[in-house]
This record gives sequence, structure tokens and C-alpha cells, in this order.
Amino acid sequence: MAQMRVQRDSMGAMLVPADALWGAQTQRSLENFPIGTETMPDEIIRAFGILKKAAAQANVELGVLDAAAGALIADACDELLAGALDGNFPLRVWQTGSGTQSNMNVNEVVAARANALVQERGMELAAPIHPNDHVNRSQSSNDTFPTAMHIAAVLSLRDRVLPAARALIAAFERLEAENAGIVKSGRTHLQDAVPIAFSQEISGWRGLIGGAVDEIACASEPLSLLALGGTAVGTGLNAPSGFDELAASKIAELTGERFIADPNKFRALTGKDALVFSHGALKALAANLMKIANDVRWLASGPRLGLGEIRIPANEPGSSIMPGKVNPTQCEAVTMVAVQVMGNDAAIGMAASQGNFELNVFMPVIAYNWLQSARLLADCMDSFRERCVAGIVADREKMAANLHSSLMLVTCLNPYIGYDHAAHVAKKAYVEGTTLKEACVALGYLTEERFDEVFKPEEMV
Repeated sequence: MAQMRVQRDSMGAMLVPADALWGAQTQRSLENFPIGTETMPDEIIRAFGILKKAAAQANVELGVLDAAAGALIADACDELLAGALDGNFPLRVWQTGSGTQSNMNVNEVVAARANALVQERGMELAAPIHPNDHVNRSQSSNDTFPTAMHIAAVLSLRDRVLPAARALIAAFERLEAENAGIVKSGRTHLQDAVPIAFSQEISGWRGLIGGAVDEIACASEPLSLLALGGTAVGTGLNAPSGFDELAASKIAELTGERFIADPNKFRALTGKDALVFSHGALKALAANLMKIANDVRWLASGPRLGLGEIRIPANEPGSSIMPGKVNPTQCEAVTMVAVQVMGNDAAIGMAASQGNFELNVFMPVIAYNWLQSARLLADCMDSFRERCVAGIVADREKMAANLHSSLMLVTCLNPYIGYDHAAHVAKKAYVEGTTLKEACVALGYLTEERFDEVFKPEEMV
């Protein structure tokens, strides 16, 4: 049986594991919310580490926190950010909707580690570092949790999503260059269409990711506004004048990102539209990835009875019963991620609509779903790029055969025989199983020589 120690909070004594840095409030939450397996995302914990360090620095400068205490809190936060305190943040997502318990979890862990540093360094303080009085000084869970959400979202986009998207764009650029000069049949409505260069088709995939990158950059702007300084209901009670702007500037310094105090704290505490808006851009990226993955697996379908115009890497056996079968598994993973992101978007939108009076109390589920989407999108783009896109090879012979058997090549005859006559040619060739040339000549619309002069599929792109 694990050794325990007694910790106290305003409600009384609690038994806490002896080797844990958290205190009584964290333990209460751990016991009161045994719901699911989903714990607060690491990104939120790291964001809290940045926030608590910035708040301590601002409080010291504003004269409401002793400099020694502020330095100890900052050092403990640095350890948190370095991962040295991992394992001390066990709380479930499914807790209070304000995230109060996770805010207190961080407060307790930082305070405990700061007090341990006092002993390790042989220091003396007038009083121990307190989770509420010192680490949570000038703050409330109601303004810290939304602030942590915005910090975590911005850093997730910067460090994970955008680098993965840009790497995928670069992979498509290389694929374009490798396939310059190849002409294939285009397709609309899943039916044959006029020709397209394979490099043009790839450029469409590249553009879908590039457009999403631009949209994410635009949609992330509102995330720079921070609720910190609003405290409990937006009035800033118990926070010194100027704390919000100073703390935001400290967060900007620590992250290298633009963060400013939201001028309307009442909106900042209850409204989650910035997260809805930015997740909408992630959903748009997911939609584009779904399209690209579907294109790739359609073009690679076969190997003999499908389109078979490209070959993709064979990464693993595709069937437990059919020997030699290989499936487009990377494409399938991308499409499943896209579906999850779309589902997360619905949950985030619904949760954001539930702000009542001065506070939204669906924040943990918003944070969990938003950050899961970012994480999944980044991971799946990296995997798709490394294990599929990088190994795409055009089957030039199959592309050429499909191109020259397409009836939609008849479109190039429009300027010479007109739309209606061209349609007649296509229908005759289809019904009789002949070539366009044979049908056109049989109908008397062009001679064989003239047909050969104007019918050049490779020039139709």
C-alpha cells in the first residue's frame, strides 16, 4: 500500500500520496471525478507553467509579491516547463467546467516544488509559498483557464500544426517537379473529364494545404487576446491595476508570440468564439486533407481492377486472409483524423454556446477537443507525408492508356465541329465501342487527316 501524508485545504484534511507534489484540492478532484481516462492535456499544463511564471513576475514588479517568492515560483515553473514535474497532473478533463481543479493542481504543485527549493537552497522565508496566496496571486481559475487555452492553442499551431503543414506543402512541390510533363485524364463527378497535367493535379493538393495555412494564420489572431486580469467575473477584483497588461507582456516575452490583455474581460471570461473560429480553420484543413487522401487512394486503386494511375508505398500487409493484399492505410488514417476533427468542431461549437452570465463552464472539454484536433492533424500530416506522399510514383503507361481511351477528349473538337456534333461523336463511339476518330470520320464531320491535325490530347492542358 502506498505511503500517504496528510494535506489540508479550506474543507479539511485529505490523505495524499507521499511522493506526489499535489495537495488536498487536487486529491479531492481526483477522488470526486473518476470519469473516463482523458486527463488534462499536457499543452494546457505547459501553458499554465508559462502563465504562472508571468503572473509571478508581474506581481513582483507591481509590489504585491515578495521578490524571493516570485523567483522561487518562476524557478518551479521552469522545472514544470522542462518536464521535471511530469506525473503530478493527474486530473480528468471531466471535472468542473471552469477548470478550477486543474488550476489548483498547478498552484499546488508549483507551490510544493517552490517550498522544496527553499529547503534545497538553505533559504528562509517569512512564510511558506502558498498555492492560493502566492502562486494564484491576482488570479482566478475563471481567467487563468481561458488564458491557458489561448496560450496552448497558439503554441500548438506554431510548434506542431503549421510546421507539419509546411513540410507537406514542400513534399507536394517536389512531387510536382518530379512529374512535370505527364498528362492524364481529369475527372469530375467521378466521371471522365478533359485532360490535366499530373503536376497540375498535385498543385491543387499543394494549394489546399497552403490555403489552410493562410486561414489558420488569420483565424489565430483572436487567440492573442488574454482573459488574465479579469479574475472571478471580469471586474479584476484582487488584481492590482495594470496587472493584466503587464502579465500579458510577460507571456509574450516567454513565448515569443504576440499576446495582449483583452480589453473586455467580461467577454473574455464567458465567450469562447476565438477558439470556435480558430478550430474552424483546423476543420477546413481536415476537410482538405480528406479530399487529398481520397484522391490518392482512388488514383492508387487496384492494383489491376481500379484506376491504378499511381503507386503508393506498400507499408504493411493489408489483409489477414487475402495474401499479397496491400491497402492505402495512410490515406485511411488521414480520413479518420478528419472525421474526428469534424466531430470535435461540433462539440466545441456546442460547448462555446453554453456561456451563462459571467462564465463559460465547458472549458475543459473545449480545450481537450481543440488540442486533440491540433495534435492529430499535425501527426497525420507528418505520417502521410513520410509514408505515402514521399513515395507516390506515377504509372505513366496507365495514365496514357486512360487518357487516350477517354471520350471526353472529344471536347477539343468543339471549335471545329461544334458542341452538338461533338456530343454525337462521343455517343456513337461509346455505343459502338469505337474510337473518337472512327466515329467522327464515319459521321463525316472531319477527314482522317484533319482529325489528326486538331486532335492532340497532350496539348489540351
